[in-house]
Amino acid sequence: MILVALGANLPSREFGPPLASLEAALRLLEEEGVRIARRSQWYRSAPVPPSDQPWYVNGVAEVEARLSPEALLATLHRIEARFGRVRQRRNEARVLDLDLLAYGDRVSAEGDPPPELPHPRLHERAFVLLPMAEIAPDWHHPRSGLTVAEMVRKLPAGMGVELIRE
Repeated sequence: MILVALGANLPSREFGPPLASLEAALRLLEEEGVRIARRSQWYRSAPVPPSDQPWYVNGVAEVEARLSPEALLATLHRIEARFGRVRQRRNEARVLDLDLLAYGDRVSAEGDPPPELPHPRLHERAFVLLPMAEIAPDWHHPRSGLTVAEMVRKLPAGMGVELIRE
């Protein structure tokens, strides 16, 4: 199972507001040969760490690809760049953020080249775990052995994440 997180809190010039940009990112992934097998609903989430940035729109997709993790990460970064994403500072506002969360049961050793697998902070983030719980509740974190449902139960209360009702 390959899992990708999607997020945005700024509009892109070409694709519009965050929700429209995320939908466009899914289409561009398909155009790159990355099949969207399943996807979560969209969620609104407060910026982490707390700041005066606009709230994010987040979701998770299970994808199928004949790419190595490194090639898939390069594809994700290429799509981010198409949206105008320039990486300058950690935790900055962004027009598009595509993170490779998991690639099967692969685990990267410390110091391995990117991507770090599974994503090093996925277990701490409600804006990742809640959408993951929709599409992969029984996925097991290869380091901790916990399922997504178990990780969700361990999250602290009040993490500022809510389902977007369309």
